[in-house]
Amino acid sequence: MKILFLSPGWPKGRLWGELGFKFPTLSLAAVAAVTPPQWEVAFHDDAIKPTPFDSDADLIALTAMTAQVTRAYQLADAFRERGKTVVMGGFHASNLPDEALQHVDSVVVGEGELVWPQLLADFQAGRLQPVYRADGLLDASLIPPARRDIFKGSGHFFTNTIQTTRGCPFDCEFCSVTAFYGRNYRKRPVEQVLAELEQLRRVNSFVFFVDDNIVADRRYSLPLFEGMQGMGIKWLSHAPIDFAEDREMLKAAGESGCVGMFVGFESLNQSSLVAMGKVTNKAVSYKEYAQQFRDHGIGILGSFVMGCDGDTPAVFEQTLRFCEDARLESAIFPILTPYPGTTVRRRLEAEGRIFNNNWQDYDMEHVTFQPSGMTVQELQDGYDQICRSFYSFGSMYRRLFKLHRSLQVFGVMNIGFRAAIRRKRVGA
Repeated sequence: MKILFLSPGWPKGRLWGELGFKFPTLSLAAVAAVTPPQWEVAFHDDAIKPTPFDSDADLIALTAMTAQVTRAYQLADAFRERGKTVVMGGFHASNLPDEALQHVDSVVVGEGELVWPQLLADFQAGRLQPVYRADGLLDASLIPPARRDIFKGSGHFFTNTIQTTRGCPFDCEFCSVTAFYGRNYRKRPVEQVLAELEQLRRVNSFVFFVDDNIVADRRYSLPLFEGMQGMGIKWLSHAPIDFAEDREMLKAAGESGCVGMFVGFESLNQSSLVAMGKVTNKAVSYKEYAQQFRDHGIGILGSFVMGCDGDTPAVFEQTLRFCEDARLESAIFPILTPYPGTTVRRRLEAEGRIFNNNWQDYDMEHVTFQPSGMTVQELQDGYDQICRSFYSFGSMYRRLFKLHRSLQVFGVMNIGFRAAIRRKRVGA
């Protein structure tokens, strides 16, 4: 029998739909890794090219983030109209299984690897259940290497993604990761990760670790970074800004080939940071921390959440000036988005402030709630303006004009974001 693992596209005219550099969905490759060998597997990414509906697959398996789920439901409906059985998992479906079941035959709630073999066995036996709920969390030592072979011929320009840890020990109110995993932080054995990296570097010297916080446990991260030294890998991942305080581990990361980190600054307002649960961030030290990253050869893709309750229309100019003064190599400015399952959604629902449940608009580019310190239009206009200003040629020059080893990544990234923003405006 045959499975088609299907990743839905992003809405056109949106930033993430217009970006040229797209990574395949690692979660589908992770589920493929626990698929019994008698099953034939195929993969298609609807973001790369249109989905062919004449597939000979017996089972269609989808996953989707909230902003993609409208497209996922369209694909599911189309396949079911053609007599196919469709199953779905992921953050959104796990939080809203009853909604997903209006479009698919079965929903996987939680980590798919735990229940996927049983789902397949039930499908073959003609007794597929509507919901498969993972009982607990998968032991990290049992996570097999992802089956990246399913990405062959998919059209992605980069497929070297890997996960070493799952979850995050912190509890930021806007975060879907904690909502899905709880505050549980699991680590794959270092020797398993290093063996997988040996395989990846034969394909490409660049690697992206999709971990939500690769440095949450230095007793794990430090041996990992030391084991990577000399492998010739250049890598990126996610880390909190206070990673800069651990000079030994920062040095080890740089020496192991780290050229960039996605860093959640979130806000320049300390009161807002406390309110959102970002307990490790100290806004007063941001510039010093950013310089520490740079001194160790690590560039920063910063993230600043726009529309927090402490924000006024002045936040956009203040944030832009900070990013340029701190010479952040790149940044995104997501509008606060109340994703299903998150603490912020429960709070804003209780306050009666959510006015838009069109999931396509949950792309961090559209205002879906009533902000407290500005109008909806001021938040939307401010977001659009800061994105254009940050990726203007003038701002790019001010931030990137000094040579730095991370420029090989962030130079391309800036051009890519600028082009996507311009395409988005044309398509608007």
